[in-house]
Amino acid sequence: TVYEDQLQKHLKKCNSREKPKPVYFVQDINAGLKDVPEIPEKQVPISSLSKEELENLIIKLKKASNGLELHLKEQILSHQALQEALNDPKNGESAFKHLKQQASILGNMEKLHLLGPGRCFVEFGAGRGKLSHWVDVALQNVENVQFLLVERATTRFKVDGKHKRRDSAFERLQVDIQHLCLSKACINNCTMFITIFWGGCISLFFPDLALTCLVESYTACCDGENEEPASKRSRTDKTEVFSNNSADTESKKDDCKPVAGIVIALCCHHKCDWTHYVGREFFKSLGLGPVEFNYFQRMSSWATCGMRETKTKASTSEETEDHTNDTEEHEQTFSNTESVSDTLQGILTVEERKEIGCLCKRLIDHGRIEYLEQRGYKAALQYYTESAVSLENVLLTAVPSPPLILEPTT
Repeated sequence: TVYEDQLQKHLKKCNSREKPKPVYFVQDINAGLKDVPEIPEKQVPISSLSKEELENLIIKLKKASNGLELHLKEQILSHQALQEALNDPKNGESAFKHLKQQASILGNMEKLHLLGPGRCFVEFGAGRGKLSHWVDVALQNVENVQFLLVERATTRFKVDGKHKRRDSAFERLQVDIQHLCLSKACINNCTMFITIFWGGCISLFFPDLALTCLVESYTACCDGENEEPASKRSRTDKTEVFSNNSADTESKKDDCKPVAGIVIALCCHHKCDWTHYVGREFFKSLGLGPVEFNYFQRMSSWATCGMRETKTKASTSEETEDHTNDTEEHEQTFSNTESVSDTLQGILTVEERKEIGCLCKRLIDHGRIEYLEQRGYKAALQYYTESAVSLENVLLTAVPSPPLILEPTT
C-alpha cells in the first residue's frame, strides 16, 4: 500500500509491475493448434469407470501398441567428465543417482558426436543448469561453445554463473517454452544447435513444446516465414544478449543454425496435454482421439507405481542440498497423480497396471518419434539408466537424416 501521490514513483520500482517482454517472447508461438478439440473440463476418474469401459480402453491401447517397438535397447553409458564426482564419497545416494543419469546423458551425446566445437547447447527447463555445467566441463578444452539456459522461473543457486573461462558463454532466457522464439536468440560464432533436457518438471508439457519450438517454429522463422504475432513487434527493441540481425529474409536464413541433435530425458507422461502434443496425427491414424489420449496419459502413471515406495524411503534419508531443489517439483508431480482406487484391485494386479502404464508411455513416445521422423530426423528411444536409479529412465534422441558433418571433441 502506498500513498496516492507516491503511486507513480512506486510503479517505477515495484517488482510486481509488468516488465517489458524480451524480443524472444512471442505469445503462444509453440502452443499448438488453436482449433484442436478440447477435452471436457470435467474428467471422469479412471476409478469410476465400469469394468467393461476399462477393458475396452485396454483393448484399444493394446491394439494401438501392436507392432510398436516396446522392448527398448539399453544404452547405459558414462562420461569421464563426471568420474571424479561419481567417486566422491561426500555425495549421498540421491546425488549419486543424479550424477549417474547426467553421466549417461553425456555418454549418449558423445556417442552421437554431439559434443564438440562450434555448438550452441540449449537446455530447456534448465533449473540450476547442472546438465549444462557438466557439458561445459566435458568441453573445457574446446572453443566456440555457447549455452542458452531456458527457464521460466527465477532460480536460486545457479551454477552457470560460476563458469569464468572465455571459451564458453552462458546466457539465461527467462521465458516459458510456450512463448520462446529461438530464432531471435543470439548465437555467437556457433554453427549448430544441440538441444538437451534433464531435470524436474519445470514445464509440464516440456517435450512437446520444445519439439514444436525447434522443429516447427524455429525452422519456419529460418525459412523466412512470418510468425504471429511476432510481426507486430519491432525488431529494434533488443536486449544486450541478442545480435543485431538484419530484417532481410536472406540474412535471417544465413544467421539460422541447423539443429544438429535433440536429447530429452522423458518423464511425467501423465501431465501431457492433447493441445500441445506433437503426435496428434499419429493418434488419429490409429483411430484414437483426445478422449483416449486423456485416459492413456493418466494411466501412464501406473508404470511408476514403485515411485510411491521410493519416495517413502527417500523421505527418511538425508539428501544433499545440492539436489533437493532439482527433485522437489519432479517428485511432487507423482504425489499429485490420480491414485488407483481399491475398486481396480479386483480387475488388475499391480504388475498388470505397471505393464499397461508402460504401454501408455511408449504409445505417447512413439507419437513423438513419428513426428520427428516425418520432419527429417532419425529418432530413437533407449533406456539410459537402470530402473533402480530412476523409474523414468527413457531417453529420446534425434539427429538429422542425413546427419550433419560434425567436428569431434578435441
